[in-house]
Amino acid sequence: MGVLDHLLDLFETTPRGKKRKPMQTVDIKVKMDCDGCERKVRNAVSSIRGAKSVEVNRKQSRVTVTGYVDPNKVLKKVKSTGKRAEFWPYVPYNLVAYPYVAQAYDKKAPSGYVKNVVQALPSPNATDERLTTLFSDENPNACSIM
Repeated sequence: MGVLDHLLDLFETTPRGKKRKPMQTVDIKVKMDCDGCERKVRNAVSSIRGAKSVEVNRKQSRVTVTGYVDPNKVLKKVKSTGKRAEFWPYVPYNLVAYPYVAQAYDKKAPSGYVKNVVQALPSPNATDERLTTLFSDENPNACSIM
């Protein structure tokens, strides 16, 4: 925790017993067609109390809000603009072990992303996963005979 956060905690005027929301990043998928849509969404989300930064990527249809915010309030605020919105359903392609498992591959996903589904993540007890990482350079417990 930084010095400014500590000072903010000392002088915060929230009622007793009520804690401040944790610092977090909320990603929302919302379709924006023009500069007006982008501006409308940006202005709506920027007005949320506790939002520190707002990034809008129209090409990916993604809005990223960082700050002391409630994810559900951010989603509700984006929907109040009249746009259809949902939480960001994608994860980077390189973080997924099985990106082509059923329902993970999505044609609408931005390049480099696949849908975040449970089946795309490997089971920790999967034998094939353990065997493939046995001789990997990234595995600190790999065989060191070579």
